[in-house]
Amino acid sequence: MFLSDFDYDLPENLVAQQPLPNRTDSRLLHLTPNGLRHEQFPDLLNYLRPGDLLVLNDTQVVKARLHGEKDSGGLAEVLLERVVVLDDKAEDGAIISSCHALCQVRVSKALRPGRFLNFDGQKVECVSRDGEFYLLKFPWPVFEFLESYGELPLPPYIERDGGLTTSEFDESRYQTVFAANPGAVAAPTAGLHFSPELLLAAKELGVAVTYVTLHVGAGTFQPVRVNDVSEHQMHREYYEVSADSVAAIERARNGGGRVVAVGTTVIRTLESAAQLTGRVTAGGGETRLFIQPGFEFKVVDALVTNFHLPKSTLLMLVCAFAGFDSMIGAYKVAVAQGYRFFSYGDAMFIER
Repeated sequence: MFLSDFDYDLPENLVAQQPLPNRTDSRLLHLTPNGLRHEQFPDLLNYLRPGDLLVLNDTQVVKARLHGEKDSGGLAEVLLERVVVLDDKAEDGAIISSCHALCQVRVSKALRPGRFLNFDGQKVECVSRDGEFYLLKFPWPVFEFLESYGELPLPPYIERDGGLTTSEFDESRYQTVFAANPGAVAAPTAGLHFSPELLLAAKELGVAVTYVTLHVGAGTFQPVRVNDVSEHQMHREYYEVSADSVAAIERARNGGGRVVAVGTTVIRTLESAAQLTGRVTAGGGETRLFIQPGFEFKVVDALVTNFHLPKSTLLMLVCAFAGFDSMIGAYKVAVAQGYRFFSYGDAMFIER
């Protein structure tokens, strides 16, 4: 398939710039094998069944954007891609919090190894170049440094007052209520619609809930640069699946329940963990799994997801899950009906 196959026209006014007052206020476009239904997000409870399993991504968005300057002068903007564990070990061999990270760095001239970036008097060293990223060494553990000097990295399509600005409201709303493991530079946005009350209501219906982790990297916003999408190389993202989550999936399967992924990150996590054996196995690692039409799903039966950018790998993923014609048709209906798109936008519930 070609990149142009995954294009669609989206009026600018449909790109959600702010979250709605309450997490569960969003609309829900329900895609079934029999057609479309227009719902509100809490109506999801009407379509979950006792014995189903909701799988959510508990990654936590970190303050991954830094503004500083080069040691030679000139502005520098840094965006974390992922933390890298190199030789940061205690004397007993235990891993400690890493001071190294791969980052996107926006500067007027390329950095060279040994040069420094300054952030309020704190020096960050350029160690090497790795493709489009730089390996940087921070003066203390990366997440601690970012918490002190960084800011929340809103997606590039959210522009307020002519630029990328964050508010105190974003500090809470661009984070799921179940975020627990720091490491993401973007939120798993399907999870933003869930409130504690909605999750409790699902459990009271007999729906089980479990969590996996996939730290969303900045590469998720990188455009696909090849016309033949089969030639695209995915960015790496770290994921982890616990033994408890594997057991929850097995219980749902054995009891006739469905595995309902909340977000494309959960699909990539579960399907990555099942690539070798066809069944989800516990553990973690980096995944570059590219899901496009023709992919054989081994784990996930239904999906809660937001609306995704034209020509993006996430749109390719949902087309693979629901069927290309069905998904492209649903997007055209969503545009015509004025649904809100992207991170702070409305949601879909897709039953295969």
